[in-house]
Amino acid sequence: MSGKLIDFHCHLDLYPDFERQVSDCDRHEIYTLAVTTLPAAWPRNRDFAAATKHVRAGLGLHPQIVEERWREIDAWERYLPEARYIGEVGLDAGPRHYRSLQRQKDVFRRILEACASEGGRILSVHSVRAASKVLDMIEENLPSGRGKVCLHWFTGSEREAQRAVKLGCYFSVNIEMLRKEHGLKLVSRLPMGRLLTETDGPFTTMDGRPLRPADSEMVLRELATVRKLSVEEMRSVLLANLKGVTSRSITSEVAGL
Repeated sequence: MSGKLIDFHCHLDLYPDFERQVSDCDRHEIYTLAVTTLPAAWPRNRDFAAATKHVRAGLGLHPQIVEERWREIDAWERYLPEARYIGEVGLDAGPRHYRSLQRQKDVFRRILEACASEGGRILSVHSVRAASKVLDMIEENLPSGRGKVCLHWFTGSEREAQRAVKLGCYFSVNIEMLRKEHGLKLVSRLPMGRLLTETDGPFTTMDGRPLRPADSEMVLRELATVRKLSVEEMRSVLLANLKGVTSRSITSEVAGL
């Protein structure tokens, strides 16, 4: 592995060797957003990330567990003043979670409104089978200039992607997106300046093992091929995009993520 990498959506705390993964991100210069699924995971992730140069923790309440854990939005709101990064949050209208969609909307609205009130938050957003609804809610509840959104593992239509671009959204791309025709077509047409890389590990795998932040290099290389750039050109684009999405608090070397 050579050069800086970006993993803008990874569940570091779900690896059995969480502490080692955090250390590896720092040692190998992998700018990593460690998203969480519940507010209860925030303090541990926050504390580990605070001691690093390359890892930042996201305060999350995953839509897939909202049906049972929706009351934890109160804890999420209490932690919000401590968190600049938010994730994983959003909506999931897939068959397994559709029955909780209204509850998910209620929670996601509170998240967006709280982020708008605080300002300056960067959100990693889940939108499975719910891209239009997610974009509606972002447009209604997170005014331009009050926060930035990165759509994680986006599977919506090209029209929805175009709308997301107009709303200022970024897109974090993983290897699964680049393995499917729809994802390839979408990624090839998104504005270069809105792309980031992610693994979504440990939920993505290769050769029977969960992907780790270091596997962002594989995504980088595949993305470079799709966009017809050299690996180093693509790396430079991604680092510039990272700087753009995190611009309030980082240095010219992207040191503060």
